[in-house]
Amino acid sequence: MPRAQTRKLSRFIGRDESWLDFNRRVLEEAQDATNPLLERVKFLAITASNLDEFVEIRIASILQRIEDGYTESDEQGLTLEQSLAAINQNMHKFVESQYLCWNRQLLPALRSAGVRVLRWDAIDDQACKVATAFYQREVDPLLTPITIDPAHPFPRVLNKALCIALLLRRKRRGTAGPVLGVVTVPRALPRLVPLPSAAGTHDYVLLHDLIERNAATMYRGYEIISKAAFRVTRNSNLYFQEEESRNLLETVRAELHNRRKGDAVRLEIEKSADPEVVDRLRINFELDDSQVFRTDGPVNLSRLMYLYSDTPRPDLKYPPFVPHELRLNRKSVDLFDELRHHDILLHHPYDSYDGVVGFIESAAKDPSVVSIKQTLYRTSADSTIFNALTEAAQSKEVTVVVELTARFDEASNIRWARDLEDAGVQVFHGIVGLKTHCKLALLVRRDPDGITRRYGHLGTGNYNPITARFYTDLSLLTADPEITASMHAVFNYLTAHSESGDYSPLLVAPLTLAEGFIRLIHRETEHAAAGRPAHIIAKMNSLLENGIVEALYAASQAGVQIDLIVRGICSLRPGVKGLSENIRIRSIIGRFLEHSRIFYFLNGGQEEIYCGSADWMPRNLFERCEVVFPVRDPQINARLRNEILAALLADSVKARVLNASGVYSRMAGASTHLPAFSAQDFFIQAAEGKASLENIPHLSSPKPLKSNKSDNSRRIR
Repeated sequence: MPRAQTRKLSRFIGRDESWLDFNRRVLEEAQDATNPLLERVKFLAITASNLDEFVEIRIASILQRIEDGYTESDEQGLTLEQSLAAINQNMHKFVESQYLCWNRQLLPALRSAGVRVLRWDAIDDQACKVATAFYQREVDPLLTPITIDPAHPFPRVLNKALCIALLLRRKRRGTAGPVLGVVTVPRALPRLVPLPSAAGTHDYVLLHDLIERNAATMYRGYEIISKAAFRVTRNSNLYFQEEESRNLLETVRAELHNRRKGDAVRLEIEKSADPEVVDRLRINFELDDSQVFRTDGPVNLSRLMYLYSDTPRPDLKYPPFVPHELRLNRKSVDLFDELRHHDILLHHPYDSYDGVVGFIESAAKDPSVVSIKQTLYRTSADSTIFNALTEAAQSKEVTVVVELTARFDEASNIRWARDLEDAGVQVFHGIVGLKTHCKLALLVRRDPDGITRRYGHLGTGNYNPITARFYTDLSLLTADPEITASMHAVFNYLTAHSESGDYSPLLVAPLTLAEGFIRLIHRETEHAAAGRPAHIIAKMNSLLENGIVEALYAASQAGVQIDLIVRGICSLRPGVKGLSENIRIRSIIGRFLEHSRIFYFLNGGQEEIYCGSADWMPRNLFERCEVVFPVRDPQINARLRNEILAALLADSVKARVLNASGVYSRMAGASTHLPAFSAQDFFIQAAEGKASLENIPHLSSPKPLKSNKSDNSRRIR
């Protein structure tokens, strides 16, 4: 390979390597003894759930490309086969770290705290009787034992279903050698069965352990040689051509059924499993040895979320806090009156999501509101917003754009779409070939002054009151006529594919967003080259788009100071002399999932801030309908700049800094001499009125962020 090509490829950190690093940072939170114990269990469960999705989507897609004959190389110059081998090696090391955390850290700590996950042989007689009665009453009726023989082929094991494999031998003399038995663990039952305890502890036994101990009753006439829990992960990508689909809803529904039966891409099985059992399963699922993961503990650690949710020990969890409620000015008649005077910014979960729900509910009940348009990407099972939209459809024009292919939420979105249609809502599914990922709600209202106005909500997160409790997101409520007019144009694009020549002041993917971001970065580059103030601060989930990365490299070389807050995947390599020495990158992993996207441009002193639904990834810029919106209210700009971004850049507790070698390291430590400061803790305290801007140490930015003399930088409610 030519040296120049090698140097060019080394400019980028590999996507999959970066994702695995992100999941390691989540695992660090499970390993961190300063976190509450059950929260550490939750973090461990999240790493397992993250890995599941990575395997069934990303690994499955690589395997599919290899099977289809693709020969391209990745960012590091590796072939697909070489890349897959490296990923598998890293995943095996990661799984080993997960179980070391569970066995050596969490289990002993839980036991000391009086929360015990017991093996069957550690259960006392009373608990044994209770567990056996539970098995006979609730479990046994749901089990279907299968023995694999010519009359009974291997069952179609569902994606990620926990199963038990048993090596069996007939007790009758003269019969053939060992056969394989398979029992599927019922998904309808909790993975942890609570046990009675007289010592004030909270005791559990694993459901599959309970089933294994009673397996002899299902296989009478057999000797059980060995048994082990296992789980198969299958390809969960959806494969269909939207252009050839007359009814997208029915096509997605059919593909969902196929997803549960996709090709196997991973086998997890207990480390103690008999080699013959492992080999039979591996051959049956057509897997290589590298695709078999032997677990030193319970298969499917994501189910430990039950331990977190079902154990009534608030002392082992984060202390609860009450989010700040939206309060209107005493002179305002209602929310719409307030918005005619100024915009409102909500920072969730620190600011209650009830403000967004109230915006939609007020529109549904207000006879002056004549029209509601909204996008829905994901929502909750019992959504107040959904109920408000169906109620509004009885007296208003209601249009909802439902994204049917929101990954792993397709089935629920199909139900929402049909229920909305039944209620009289006009339901659309966006543009063929593009996911509708923007978060927009637009109202048309005849105001008391006789003027018909538009009111809008633009967000960085989904319309989901449940996830809004633990995702950090931003909501902008506005009556800005230019922004709301552009929102109207976006809805025309989504429902009629009617393209406008200009969506400004919004940036809209796939039409103007990528070009708009490049233009904003280039503008900072020009400011720096001319000796004017230039600074970029960008917060997002992932950074992967090469065009954006190259523009940031060029800006850095021109002298632009760049601070990036990237939670997950990041392909940009910071701190490389002559390339990116003015770029600093941090990832914050904490109590809440950092999900908001904020883009700050100093612009020679005329600052501009944008927020929206898009990351700097190819899929967001070119394969989805996304909206990024400017924040124009001076006081809200001050809050974003001097409170939210400043706190995130000052975090020394939950922030990890990326170096030029692609390694993340914690900031806090004796060698850094930094005061311990957690941005998320600060936001909680500020919401409760216990902290102010003076509590933020401005350490991470090259210079303190400029103050705006037009406001006093107070929290805006």
